Amino acid sequence: MTEVLDLAKRLMSARSVTPATGSVFDELEAMLAPLGFEVTRFTRGEGEEGTPEAPVENLFAIRKGPPGSRHFSFAGHLDVVPPGGGWASEPFAPDVRGDLLYGRGAVDMKGAIACMVDAVAQIPADAGTLSFIITGDEEGPALHGTRALIDFMREAGHQPDLCLVGEPTSVNRLGDMMKIGRRGSVNIWLEVQGTQGHVAYPHLADNPIPKLVAMLAELDALVLDEGTEWFQPSNLEVTDLEVGNPAHNVIPEAAKARLSIRFNDCHSGASLSEKVAAVAQRHGGTALPIISGEPFLTPPGAFSDIIAAAVKAETGLESEPSTTGGTSDARFLRSVCPVIEFGLCNATMHKRDEAVAVDDLATLSRIYARIARAALSTE
Repeated sequence: MTEVLDLAKRLMSARSVTPATGSVFDELEAMLAPLGFEVTRFTRGEGEEGTPEAPVENLFAIRKGPPGSRHFSFAGHLDVVPPGGGWASEPFAPDVRGDLLYGRGAVDMKGAIACMVDAVAQIPADAGTLSFIITGDEEGPALHGTRALIDFMREAGHQPDLCLVGEPTSVNRLGDMMKIGRRGSVNIWLEVQGTQGHVAYPHLADNPIPKLVAMLAELDALVLDEGTEWFQPSNLEVTDLEVGNPAHNVIPEAAKARLSIRFNDCHSGASLSEKVAAVAQRHGGTALPIISGEPFLTPPGAFSDIIAAAVKAETGLESEPSTTGGTSDARFLRSVCPVIEFGLCNATMHKRDEAVAVDDLATLSRIYARIARAALSTE
C-alpha cells in the first residue's frame, strides 16, 4: 500500500491541467523505466495556449515479452480538469486525511495510473508484452492525444490484444461496475437567418426566432430509439440559445441554438447529423455538426470475464457490465483492439476535494495485476 500511495502522490503533485505536458510525464517515465519499459514521448499541436491546437504531450511505454507472446495494454490520461476554488487543501499537494487521499486527479485518473504501475511491477517480464498508452489530452479537445498515440502504435507495429482504460467506473464500491461500451456524442450548431427590422413594421423584416423555435420543437419531439440490450435510449438535448438582441424594438437578423446528442449503436454521428440537418432545412435553417465520438461495445465475453473474476477475487463483488455515462478515449482505442474501462469510484471526479480511499488504491493495484496476468495467459 505504501508503494502505490507514493506513486499516486508523485503524479498528483505535478500540475497537469489539460492539455498536460512536462513534469507529470517526467514522473511517469521515471516510474516505468526502472521496470524495463522502453518509453517514447512526443508532442503534437502547435497552436496558442487555450486553443484546440495547443501542444499536448503523449507517452507510449512498452516492455516486450517473449516472441509471439500476448500483448496487454493499460491506457489512460495524466491531464486533469481545472481544480477551481474552495478546496480544504491545496489541490496539487496530495494530502491523506483519515482514510482518504485528497487532490486533483485522485480518481480521474492519476490514482488509477499509479495502480497500473504498481501492478506491472508485480508481473515478470517473461509473462508477455505490457504497454502503457497515456495522453495529456483527454479532458480537453482530444485532438492530439490518444488518436496520435494510435497512429504512432500502428506505424511502430505495436498491436495490443486487449486494452484496459483506467477511467473511474465504480459507483458505490470499488469493483461494482465496468464499462463495456459508451454512447457516441455529436454537438450540432443550428442557425436561422432573418432580416433585421423595426418591430412596428414586421412586414419589412423577417423574424428568425419563430422559425428556430419551431425547429427546436420538432427536434425535441424526436424519439430516436427505445434503447438496446446494452445501451440506454439515445437522447437529444438543447444546450444553448442565442439571439444577442439588446434592443426591445428590433427584430433580430439571426437566431442560433446548439444541440448535444448522446447516441447508442442504432445510429452513427453522420446519420444523426443528416437527420437534424433535414429538420433545420425544413425551417429555413442550417446545421453544423461536430462528432466527438461514435458508440462502441465490447460484448460480454472473455475480456469482461477476466475483469469480473479479478474483482470477485479481491472484493467479493459481482462487477456489473454497463454502457452508461459520458465518453472517454476508449472511443478511439476501440479501433485498435477490444477495450473495457475499469477503475476507481467516481463520486468525486471533477469535484472540489476529489478523493480516493487509500485502501482502494491497494486493492485496485491487485485487481489490475490479476487482470494483466490473465490477459497475457489467455489463448
